[in-house]
Amino acid sequence: MRPRKKLKSRLSNTTKIMTINTKTGRLFIENKAASDVAKEFGTPCYVYSKNSIKTNFNRFKDAFGERKNLVCYAVKANSNIAIIRILADLGSGFDIVSGGELSRVLAAGGDPSKTVFSGVGKTHAEIHYALEQKIKCFNVESESELHRISTIARELGVEANISLRVNPDVDAKTHPYISTGLKENKFGVDVDDAMRLYKIAAKLPNIEPTGIDCHIGSQLTEIAPMRDAALKMVELTDALIAENIVIDHIDFGGGLGIQYQDETPIHQELFVKMLLEAMGSREQEILIEPGRSIVGNSGLLLTTVEYLKHGPNKNFIVVDAAMNDLARPSLYNAYHHIDSIIEEKNRPLKRYDIVGPICETGDFLGKDRDLCVNEGDVLAIHSVGAYGMTMSSNYNSRGRAPEILIDDTRAHVIRDRESIEDLFSNEQIAP
Repeated sequence: MRPRKKLKSRLSNTTKIMTINTKTGRLFIENKAASDVAKEFGTPCYVYSKNSIKTNFNRFKDAFGERKNLVCYAVKANSNIAIIRILADLGSGFDIVSGGELSRVLAAGGDPSKTVFSGVGKTHAEIHYALEQKIKCFNVESESELHRISTIARELGVEANISLRVNPDVDAKTHPYISTGLKENKFGVDVDDAMRLYKIAAKLPNIEPTGIDCHIGSQLTEIAPMRDAALKMVELTDALIAENIVIDHIDFGGGLGIQYQDETPIHQELFVKMLLEAMGSREQEILIEPGRSIVGNSGLLLTTVEYLKHGPNKNFIVVDAAMNDLARPSLYNAYHHIDSIIEEKNRPLKRYDIVGPICETGDFLGKDRDLCVNEGDVLAIHSVGAYGMTMSSNYNSRGRAPEILIDDTRAHVIRDRESIEDLFSNEQIAP
């Protein structure tokens, strides 16, 4: 089966944002031809669908019905302020892991009172800043952090709302680098130690325990581990309430996977239904922290074929995108579907590795792909809306790609391409 036809079938099960015109063979993002985007803005460039982002968020929101909830978009997935603004306008909350991400939320018009602050290494300055902005809650990940927040809150004369991020010791069955809920992971506090820490928190000055939090990993495609974690959180909540520790919300985290290759993702509605069943008649506000499942399949990376290189054992497509633009294949050996933006019929396929110009053997975007290409063609790398641009770098002194938002037929630049001058604008030659 031709790779593009397989992709078309996959995407039709979610949101139809990437479609192939059957007459011309051209790839469209919403109603904008990918070839027109590449011509206008150059390559490499990231391209996102506004409609897809909105649709994916609303599927979570609508699934809760009248049940009290807060969908907190995980900013780390894609932190462009234009995307944050789209979600803020829909009423989204935000899950942040740095002071920089909080600044992005504020710059985009996001509500700090709907923002939760996660992460194991919050600095003194970040905690101070977050308290000044009156965020909804800190997801606390250690006893030391709990005491630090108390000290800073006391200095400022404010109350700090906290949840403990509880590590439920559940195997998320995902890549080990993005598994976060096992005893050997750095995240959260051990579930067996949570009660002790909540009792400490209840007595600390300027600390108000208001919630409980967990997050077992990313790119999750099985519902069972998520259900196990949810039930543990509900059980612990009941135990805390029995100890007169009031819990106003339960944050079940995020991590829902998407389809990169042949995965079967968990539908938003099924995930929410599972949470509602786990909660039963309990009335605490439900928080979730989706990121990848909102923006992942909403983005493409367009890249131009610079050279075709044929060897005795391997054929290579050398493109103008590289591991600095998209790190996931090199970092995780992650799969991203790759095809030409214009389908070439009745031409033989050849097997290639798709590689970039960076001086690393690990600089690849795809391996052993059957493609029909010529030098100068434009390829589309799919499912890059999450952990694409946010993980990019300037390695080999390469400027980062622009980001383009498609709204029906309109294309908006939401990040300019970095110039050579941008690369060293903050550097100085010592006297």
